[in-house]
Amino acid sequence: MKKPGRMLKEVLGSLFKEPATKKYPAEPIKLPDGFRGRLKFHSERCIGCKLCVKDCPADAIQIEKIGETFEATVRLDKCIYCGQCVLSCNKQALEMTKQFELAQIERKNLKVNI
Repeated sequence: MKKPGRMLKEVLGSLFKEPATKKYPAEPIKLPDGFRGRLKFHSERCIGCKLCVKDCPADAIQIEKIGETFEATVRLDKCIYCGQCVLSCNKQALEMTKQFELAQIERKNLKVNI
């Protein structure tokens, strides 16, 4: 350490600056408009055309008929959150939420019925 004065200047200077990092999770994060998080499925709107399944580049969504309604199964570990399934749905049965905290300990928990 040949020039300790240079480092001391940086240390003292950083005492009076705002931190560069966010205080997450202590403070909530403001997400921008158009943020693409977890999918939400409205089974009452779905007509079973499966356009969302065909257009999904990651093959992460499946639609199955259960009685008179339809049920969506999403593989969160495969989904790339591109929103293509939402754009291709003619009946607005799918929407992207702002939920992004999706981490799981076991991979089997990432296959969800929505």
